[in-house]
Amino acid sequence: GKLDMIGRMLVGALEMIHKVFKNYGVSIIVLTALINLVLFPLTRVSYMSMKRMQLIQPQMTKLREQHKKNPEKLNKEMMELYKKHKVNPFGGCLPMILQMPVFIALYVALSKSVILINSQLFWIKDLSSPDRLGLPFTLPVLGNEIHVLPLIMCAGMFFQQKFTQIKMEGQDPAVESQQKMMAVMMPIMFGFIFYSMPSGLVLYWLTNTVIMT
Repeated sequence: GKLDMIGRMLVGALEMIHKVFKNYGVSIIVLTALINLVLFPLTRVSYMSMKRMQLIQPQMTKLREQHKKNPEKLNKEMMELYKKHKVNPFGGCLPMILQMPVFIALYVALSKSVILINSQLFWIKDLSSPDRLGLPFTLPVLGNEIHVLPLIMCAGMFFQQKFTQIKMEGQDPAVESQQKMMAVMMPIMFGFIFYSMPSGLVLYWLTNTVIMT
């Protein structure tokens, strides 16, 4: 359906970029940068929403203390506060939500396309399959080889969470603790998801992570 159409457009754009750079790995990096450029206005809106959320955090803390025994009243007051300051509490999730259709379309397109077969970049010998680095010893579960690119992606996501996380004045310690836990769990979860995926797709997400940092 629509994702198939998006996937065809992305592969078409990738092939056009490849005519200039003559390397599919470099072309994926350039394509990712262009996608982020197109989505930049929405990403900026999300960032501004998070900054406004930071500014009203003391008022939110005060409301929680005033109405901690009346959840219904608290929700109503919070919604009025969001409306008054034009804050979207889910605005910070917008860039990732927008990336998901592109990611899914690109995953389907690259999994069906043969253009990345035997395409190389640095130590990666085939962008259509997971990168493999042989080990002189055997590891439990992993065996005698590892996929390096997903591990680099995990590290990139971890530092992205560290650099982009906004510490709000008067923030609930429980919420702050939960955010710190998510900053560790998200990269690990994505590492498991991406570990056996094609290198081209992991390269796309790694490049996107670096640009978004």
